[in-house]
Amino acid sequence: MHLPSLPLSRNADVYVEGDVSIDPSAAIATGVILRADPDSQIIIAAGVCIGAGSILHAYQGTLEVEACANLGAGVLILGKGKIGANASVGALTTIYNASLAPAQVVPATSVVGDRGRQVTDFSPAVTDTPSAKPPEATSASASTTNEDSINGQSPIRPGAASDNPTDEDSSTVPTAESPNPEAETSVYGQGSLDRILKTLFPYNK
Repeated sequence: MHLPSLPLSRNADVYVEGDVSIDPSAAIATGVILRADPDSQIIIAAGVCIGAGSILHAYQGTLEVEACANLGAGVLILGKGKIGANASVGALTTIYNASLAPAQVVPATSVVGDRGRQVTDFSPAVTDTPSAKPPEATSASASTTNEDSINGQSPIRPGAASDNPTDEDSSTVPTAESPNPEAETSVYGQGSLDRILKTLFPYNK
């Protein structure tokens, strides 16, 4: 696992502020910050080893590191709690308001303790949307619409009755036959004319 390199500290001394008790046998590397807020305390026991760049900030209680505990470089400990004897904390680990059992091993870059300040998982807001039709119903209705309407007109299906009454009349009315050529030459009142001619010319047949 790749760990980012820690920047070198220009301060070769250990920064101590507040009520901090350090055993003379403790080994504290350069750039370490030990700060105790008012009404808080830090206790470093015998044989403790604290790596470079670590920060121990006690508030609202006592932060105690028991004998022979080892804190890697860049460890951040906030709040109150107890680091058990012979515990080993990996580099770049954050411990917030938590305690470690004796001889407990914490891997590097871990986060231990109260995570109540973390933002909870964001869930997208549920909006009231009209329920969509099932895909089958939608496709069926779309196909029916396409079949039943073409440019706003109903297609004529084979064998189906037509909606236009003129089509029905034209289909039921027989077509007129072409007139007889003789009928075209006939004169209106031909019978009466024949009777008059027989009366006037009885001998003319």
